[in-house]
Amino acid sequence: MSVPLTLLGLLEREPSHGYDLKRDYDLFFSRGKPLPFGQVYATLGRLARDGKIVIGEVAAGEGPERKRYVITDLGATEVDTWLAQPVEPEPNLQTVLFTKVVLALMLGRPADEYLDTQRAAHLRRMQELTALKRGGDLVDTLLADHGLFHLEADLHWIDTATVRLDALREAVRR
Repeated sequence: MSVPLTLLGLLEREPSHGYDLKRDYDLFFSRGKPLPFGQVYATLGRLARDGKIVIGEVAAGEGPERKRYVITDLGATEVDTWLAQPVEPEPNLQTVLFTKVVLALMLGRPADEYLDTQRAAHLRRMQELTALKRGGDLVDTLLADHGLFHLEADLHWIDTATVRLDALREAVRR
């Protein structure tokens, strides 16, 4: 997730205060991992430095001044370019899951037990996401579906790897 580009996109929608940007980011994009305020303001500072946003009106508040940030043409162009580019399908074919299985086999450890443990963890997470879908709004449902589809693909890989463990063990112990 690109925090700077996401904040730029939120600013293209409407000029906003940092607090409002954090609230909207957390509401739509963070799901379980809120964006720290420090990261919001550090990112806004870099975007302003790079000419992608400017500070609009400044209002006095009970605490620090409330600055309203406004996207510039340069920032809007960057958002347009970013939205038009496809996401890299999978730049690294060697995932952590794959790496752990291969290392377990190389080290003579029980890779099948690791895969069983991983399968159980995936199934638990799938249950959580399914519950989220049942009780969530459309945003929750789409995010849960995204996670579920990835977990399903991992489960398919786990099953395939389990069937091929003996052959893989021979291939990596040479």
